[in-house]
Amino acid sequence: MKISCWILFYWLFLCVFASGSLSIGNFNQAFPIIEPDPNHTKLHLASEGLEAIKRITNPIAAVAVIGPYRSGKSFLLNQLLSLSCYEGFGVGHMRDTKTKGIWVWGTPVELDINGVKTSVFYLDTEGFESIGKSNVYDDRIFALATVLSSVLIYNLPETIREADISRLSFAVELAEEFYGRVKGQDVAFEPAKLLWLIQRDFLQGKSVQEMANEALQHVPNNDGDRNIDQVNQIRDSLAIMGDNSTAFSLPQPHLLRTKLCDMKDGELDPVYVKKRDQLKELVASIIRPKVVQGRPLNGKEFVAFLEQILEALNKGEIPSTGSLVEVFNKGILERCLKLYSEMMAKLPLPLSEKSLQNVHENSKGEAMKSFDEQHFGRHHAKRSVMQLDEEIEKVHKNFVMANEYQSAKLCEALYSRCEDRMDQLQVLRLPSMAKFNAGFLQCNQSFEHECVGPSKANYELRMMKMMGKSKSSFIKEYNHRLFNWLVAFSLVMVVVGRFIIKFILIEIGAWILFIFLETYTRMFWSAESLYYNPVWHFIVAAWETLVYSPFLDLDRWAIPLGLVAAILVVYWRCYGRRKHGSQWLLPLYKNPKGGTHRPRTD
Repeated sequence: MKISCWILFYWLFLCVFASGSLSIGNFNQAFPIIEPDPNHTKLHLASEGLEAIKRITNPIAAVAVIGPYRSGKSFLLNQLLSLSCYEGFGVGHMRDTKTKGIWVWGTPVELDINGVKTSVFYLDTEGFESIGKSNVYDDRIFALATVLSSVLIYNLPETIREADISRLSFAVELAEEFYGRVKGQDVAFEPAKLLWLIQRDFLQGKSVQEMANEALQHVPNNDGDRNIDQVNQIRDSLAIMGDNSTAFSLPQPHLLRTKLCDMKDGELDPVYVKKRDQLKELVASIIRPKVVQGRPLNGKEFVAFLEQILEALNKGEIPSTGSLVEVFNKGILERCLKLYSEMMAKLPLPLSEKSLQNVHENSKGEAMKSFDEQHFGRHHAKRSVMQLDEEIEKVHKNFVMANEYQSAKLCEALYSRCEDRMDQLQVLRLPSMAKFNAGFLQCNQSFEHECVGPSKANYELRMMKMMGKSKSSFIKEYNHRLFNWLVAFSLVMVVVGRFIIKFILIEIGAWILFIFLETYTRMFWSAESLYYNPVWHFIVAAWETLVYSPFLDLDRWAIPLGLVAAILVVYWRCYGRRKHGSQWLLPLYKNPKGGTHRPRTD
């Protein structure tokens, strides 16, 4: 049972592999590459023909034949490929069109073009003006053939009509938008060579080129007909294509047109056979590899290019050159947007709004300048310019938001730092107005200098309120705390002067200060009026000088200095008097000689 299962699996694998090899190897036939939807309004890709093109690694060129339906386009392509109707493209004799969409002959013709091996594909297109189709559908077919081909054969029976010229409006727009660039610069894609092919037996003494030139001359429009004006504009614009346009005449191969597929070359009109061979040589002489943005395309790149074009043409209800311009400007737009983003990304956020706006305008100007130097399209590029402007504004908006965030983050940190500093100054061990003012000024200056960006205005208001409250609170408590400190200081100095140092003047000064603060002020001044008295101002000035200066912050060094002073006093009390005696510049407390042995008297 296991063996039979493996045999079945192996047989299925061989079948699949064999069928795949057959389909891949059988490219000597016509394949659809573009097919219409059921309503004949839009187009979609057909995988069979794309596989035939993708396998090619050489540079590719395409010859497309366009023209009215039932004008012999498929027969002409078979003649150019030296194929019979039964081997090549299908030829129909009925009134409806045989070819639907765009077809490709699966086996390319290999040519050596300027030393480059080039694979030439031949494309058959659905005819114009057939029954049951819209003009929009015809325009899409024509536009696609115009863009894809290296040689565009405009197959016309008998003569050139006004309607035939009008159909060239799309080719003219492409010429104006893409081909009319400054020489030497990259173009989106090189123009197709336009070959007017007139199938006519008698030219009434004129060459086919003269007929084409005559058809392209201005038509008088004395009545101001708008349609005639439009056709005349197309005639004028065809001059842009310059050397890309040529004309060729081809007589009818035989009078029995329905029997052409059954005839050999010997049965056809010799003049036709000669002209057909000349047409082959002409096509081979003017064809060039398909070049897009300065680079020839291989099979896979050609298919990718086709997908890009088809997406653009199907984008709107009506195919437009503008949609193609957008496709080719897409990459340029992305590069210019990247240039703008990179220039903006170098900014050290946060910045002031004015600085950010200046950098934004400069960066935008550089991006727009770069786009202007590279973009495709003259008239329809405005849409791409607007799109670039919109994208730049989106990126700019993100940078504005990032700047606001960074500004708020920085200003909030500075605000919190100043708030903490103000809280510290509120609880100084030794109250000092000078130290508070120095800290207050430092906070203001650092905030003003370091806080930048759009959040600065809001945080400045918050800073003003916070600093105002802190200063009011400090001033309110300052005099009261200083008064208490001075009272405590006077009592300490009384003890020091009497029992430790034993300086009479220090003790007397301390008692005077204590009595002044506790007695005199209560008898003659109110607590509030004390703070406006000149004597108090003198005391405050002396205190501030003692407590804080740019060189000495007593609040910070009070404990270390107190410890040093205590050590010195202890040292003096223990060892100093033994060595040097009690010699002082100031009067000390002294016991009278023999005070303890004086005899008592009654």
